[in-house]
Amino acid sequence: ISRKINPEDAIPYADVDIEDRLRDPKMTGASLSGMTPDGSAISVTAAEAKTDASAGRTLQQVIGSLRTPDGKTSEMAAAAMQIDPANHVIQLTNGAEFHDAAGYVVSTDALSVATDRTFVESQGPVSVDGPMGQLTADHMQFSSTGDKTGPYVLVFNGQVRLLYQPQK
Repeated sequence: ISRKINPEDAIPYADVDIEDRLRDPKMTGASLSGMTPDGSAISVTAAEAKTDASAGRTLQQVIGSLRTPDGKTSEMAAAAMQIDPANHVIQLTNGAEFHDAAGYVVSTDALSVATDRTFVESQGPVSVDGPMGQLTADHMQFSSTGDKTGPYVLVFNGQVRLLYQPQK
């Protein structure tokens, strides 16, 4: 059983505001990691983690990675993240980016990342910078093409528009 924090006992040169921590409990430097049943490793680090009765577990200033069984790593970032263990998904929100191992950088409002398989999906339109140029689409999915062990593809659906810019 933990003891109560006494604000008077704070180290005089500490950067942490003890009274703020008592009013608004949170964890800084939070990280979590796991492996999907099909062999992909997911890891996420957040500057701050809170538990809220209405929003559940919320993490702020999130960066993460998704390493597929074929050894390729994609990076993710977002301003916020919510964990939904009942539905096996984490939601990257408030502006999210997905950096594919092939060199595509996908920007969108929100991404859903499955924790029970290798699957990432946008929750709205995407804007993409990639090796072939700039692309916009209504939807994006990153997943396995066959037996859930690869190869992995990035698929754009809806009204897809590509501004082809050949490499110089």
